[in-house]
Amino acid sequence: MLIEIVYFIAAAVFIIGLKQMSSPVTARQGIVWAGIAMAIATLITFGDPAVYAHGSMNVILIVVAIVAGSIIAYITAKRVEMTDMPQMIAIYNGMGGGAAAAIAAVELVKVAAGGEAPNTTVLVLATLGAIIGAVSFSGSAIAFAKLQGLINKTLRLPMHMLINLIIFAGMLALGGMMAFTGEIDPTLLLIFFVLTIIFGIMFTLPIGGADMPVVISLFNALTGLAVAFEGFVLQNAAMIIAGTVVGSSGTLLTQLMAKAMNRPISNVLFSSFGSADGSTADEEVEGSMKEVQAPDAAIMMAYASKVIIIPGYGMAVAQAQHKLAELTKVLEARGVEVKYAIHPVAGRMPGHMNVLLAEAGIDYDKIYDLEDINPEFPSAEVALVIGANDVVNPVARSNPDSPIYGMPILDADRAQNCIVIKRGRGAGFSGIENHLFYADNTQMLYGDGQKMIGELVAGVKELG
Repeated sequence: MLIEIVYFIAAAVFIIGLKQMSSPVTARQGIVWAGIAMAIATLITFGDPAVYAHGSMNVILIVVAIVAGSIIAYITAKRVEMTDMPQMIAIYNGMGGGAAAAIAAVELVKVAAGGEAPNTTVLVLATLGAIIGAVSFSGSAIAFAKLQGLINKTLRLPMHMLINLIIFAGMLALGGMMAFTGEIDPTLLLIFFVLTIIFGIMFTLPIGGADMPVVISLFNALTGLAVAFEGFVLQNAAMIIAGTVVGSSGTLLTQLMAKAMNRPISNVLFSSFGSADGSTADEEVEGSMKEVQAPDAAIMMAYASKVIIIPGYGMAVAQAQHKLAELTKVLEARGVEVKYAIHPVAGRMPGHMNVLLAEAGIDYDKIYDLEDINPEFPSAEVALVIGANDVVNPVARSNPDSPIYGMPILDADRAQNCIVIKRGRGAGFSGIENHLFYADNTQMLYGDGQKMIGELVAGVKELG
């Protein structure tokens, strides 16, 4: 009874921590509370007699696993660059799905080895947890590889969808047979897990990099759901509650991000948008790109009354957030109002830009979501775009034939002047040419993001 009460308390603390993560102001405190909840749930598990049912070796293995995992997590978390945070989130999320699948595997292997089969409900939940957890594990591994640059292209085999359907049908057929009959053959169980892992890989390979934020969010939801199912299998209240909360919040976030792109989730998962295959990069665009030098751009910003800065993944790669914070300070010292505009899918994971800007010490009240900031662009003398591309492309409003048509964008083109910092003249991650770059009120500042922002800072300071 005591263990269940402590599990319930841990789950409640976890929910409080998750709630605090919804605001940048309390996010750090929320992470601490969630960590405390997980620590409580882990420690109280040692009070369960079942832990000692197989002798001291079982306890030793648990302790070794906890220590090893903690050391690995601490070292990797300390060493990872902020630009690599999305792939770390992806692989850690995949580990959660893999852990849920491993729990299911243990329970199913017990039955396959001749143990007494649990009731049908438990077997169904164990099988579902195995499917969802294994798919999340292998799919997250592919997402990690794409974000890390280990896989640079989307891969779509001939009849890819048909192959996926066959694998999916086979996976469900084997799972259903095992769950509803209670008779599990070791060979079929192995084939079942191989199919689930292959399906996660095949499912993720065709998805383009521009859709990775949605995919990461979806796999997060799947991992939570798998953990909840395995919580029922183990009769562990903390796993049930925590998994349900993570699964529901991940599902909601996935839906919100798909809505932000004005695309159904099915389109995100099966259309290969963001494949960077160059199929639309060579379309005809009216006008020409006009280059500007940093000193001239600095003058425009220094004498503006309002500047809106739009960061994207290129800012993360250039690690320019600290220079942006410095630019904000020197502009505000001259009386310029500076605001930041964040698109819901900017970066490579949900909230990526917010995390980077917070790391640089930029005040939360200067950071605005798309719906709040878009009405202010017409009154801004300068919109500064650094590293963003598709989320400011006006063809999303004007060209029904564009793959991104209908996607809500930041209205940078409606500012009086737009300055775009870009390393080169290539298209965005989706391979679509950005018409903003050719607009009459847009000027291109070519170069490394951090270096160019540094030159802007120096230019503003020279004006006194």
